[in-house]
Amino acid sequence: MVAAPRRAAPSRPFPAMKPVFIARADRESRLDVAAADQRRSALDVPRPAPLPASVSSSNPCPRRESSYSSDRRRDRDRGHHDLDRDYGFRRDRKRGRDRGPDDRDMYHRERDRLLEMKMAAREREKEMAAIKEQYMGSNNKRPKKRQVDKKSRFCFDWDAAEDTSGRDANALYQSPPHLLFGRGFLAGIDRRDQKNKANTAHAGKNNNNHAAAASSDMKKKAAAASDTRDDDMRRHWSEKSPEEMTDRDWRVFRDHFDISYKGGGSRLPRPMRKWSESNLDADLLAAVEEAGYRDPSPIQMAAVPLGLQQRDVIGVAETGSGKTVAFVLPMLSYVARLPPVTEDNKDQGPYALVLAPTRELAQQIEAETVKLAAHLSGVRVVSIVGGGGEAAVLEQGAALANQGYEIMIATPGRLLDLLNNRYVVLNQCNYVVLDEADRMVDSTFEQQVVGVLDAMPSTNYLKPQNENEEPDDDKNRVYRRTTVMFSATMPPVVERLARKYLRNPVVVTVGTAGMATDLVTQNVVMVTESEKMRLLQKILRDLGVDKKAIVFCNTRNAVDMLCKDLDKAGFRVTTLHGGKSQEQREISLDGFRNRRFSVLVATDLAARGIDVPDVAHVINFEMPGSIESYTHRIGRTGRAGKKGVATSFLTLQDTDIFFHLKQMLVQSNSPVPPELAQHKAAKFEPGSFPDSRPPRRK
Repeated sequence: MVAAPRRAAPSRPFPAMKPVFIARADRESRLDVAAADQRRSALDVPRPAPLPASVSSSNPCPRRESSYSSDRRRDRDRGHHDLDRDYGFRRDRKRGRDRGPDDRDMYHRERDRLLEMKMAAREREKEMAAIKEQYMGSNNKRPKKRQVDKKSRFCFDWDAAEDTSGRDANALYQSPPHLLFGRGFLAGIDRRDQKNKANTAHAGKNNNNHAAAASSDMKKKAAAASDTRDDDMRRHWSEKSPEEMTDRDWRVFRDHFDISYKGGGSRLPRPMRKWSESNLDADLLAAVEEAGYRDPSPIQMAAVPLGLQQRDVIGVAETGSGKTVAFVLPMLSYVARLPPVTEDNKDQGPYALVLAPTRELAQQIEAETVKLAAHLSGVRVVSIVGGGGEAAVLEQGAALANQGYEIMIATPGRLLDLLNNRYVVLNQCNYVVLDEADRMVDSTFEQQVVGVLDAMPSTNYLKPQNENEEPDDDKNRVYRRTTVMFSATMPPVVERLARKYLRNPVVVTVGTAGMATDLVTQNVVMVTESEKMRLLQKILRDLGVDKKAIVFCNTRNAVDMLCKDLDKAGFRVTTLHGGKSQEQREISLDGFRNRRFSVLVATDLAARGIDVPDVAHVINFEMPGSIESYTHRIGRTGRAGKKGVATSFLTLQDTDIFFHLKQMLVQSNSPVPPELAQHKAAKFEPGSFPDSRPPRRK
């Protein structure tokens, strides 16, 4: 019995879409559909080929398919399942329904429309990028080629002067070696040939005795020269005279004292190793010996020879390194060569001028200058400092008008007042020194310093910008203007002033600019405001009665309040700040120097240039706002080769100094508190924006 063929189901139109409730599983499946659509759009998947009619669902003949047809149908199901699902029509196999040809064409038309929209969007983006590049320029900048400095480039050329072996000049190594002194034989070579060669050499030796005797003298001389050269190479630079020292010895000398030069050309004088090697006069050497300066400090070794040649110098050295003597000695040598100031030219002003930021520092420089000029006849020193109001200006002006002086030491503000009132002129002032230059050119003193420098006569011809511009016949010319700047730090504002008023300056750096000396042990403690007084009293009690300490605060009111609290606690304390008169400042400093007071509470007024011997401990009760002030504060201890301790109380309100303080502690191998090391403000420099992007892959 043959079964009747099944009739094909009549085609029914696509049912109208009705709002239905979407279950969670269907919603997740539709999200998968959207994700698959995005991936396919990114990969530009081509449209699949249409299905063959033989395997269409509308075929009314349900015959058995061959293996080829089965494979084609399996491929059809795999290739079109994702496209059907992405378009939004899921196949309901349980009901046996499939999409019709109209639905498939609609799907392909929609896909082509989306591809055209995407291509149009890409074309618009390219057009806008071309317009932006035309009017604003391209962002694809070429990487800059790094220019290698010739000085830092490694030199592969052999310098015979650096050879320390001395083997080439030794006669012992001129002749080839003899195995066993001629008594042995070499393996692998015929012994008869070796014997014949040995006999021939022995016979020829007897014939050449006369020639050997003549050449022996030359060998002895070469050996003697080699021995002398070896002795010179083995000798330390301190055992040689300046004429015997080679370029290598001078390099070792500069590296030993960490001295570096920058600028000034190639004709720089050699540094002096001791006072007797300097070109100072006998009177100045006698004054140096009486002052107790046994050996020069590194900054004195480098700066004094430059100053004696009247070169413009910028000296950068750590606090307590003897910078005052480094510029006072060349200045006295210059003034001693000039005629004394008489009644005829006393109204033309001094020969040399020294500017200092504070009264105490000016008076300290005056005392040092008077001490070193003790053996010089006709050198008078005067000091002009602020304070006292208008009456003091009139009194100082009248005193200066009645006497002559060769050297003037002043603060910028008071000197500018005297210049404006015509009490002082600088018509013959040809030597200018700016001590603590970084403090002199800050926002407070810069205009005053510029006003003083501009008051000097413009007729004085200056040094040429380049040493090669100097004429050969004027090598001994004494130039009218010599400007010297000294400081422990070198901020950009100092470099700007140096470019304006200095000509071809030589920058002498001892150590690292802005770093504290290694003799100071730095301790940073993270505290709160309520814990400061208790820790301060504990440190002062542990210090003892015989040792001195300086406590720094930021304001005058804080200094006065802290002084009262320490006085009630039983400490011998005094204060120093800008609100006191000059007489009160001198009484406080003299009492602290003479150990009548063991604790000095001060502002930054005592942080620069003031030399108080034997300060064992410096305490930053309040942290300064800049790392330069911190460097000068802790520089009040560890001076003149003695060790000291600096303790700083750090709070979470001092974030402006966190970054630079952490860098200084790391460079000086000092302990860094964990709160400071892990703080966000310590990781980025103030004013910079941290980069949140991941690092570029190399």
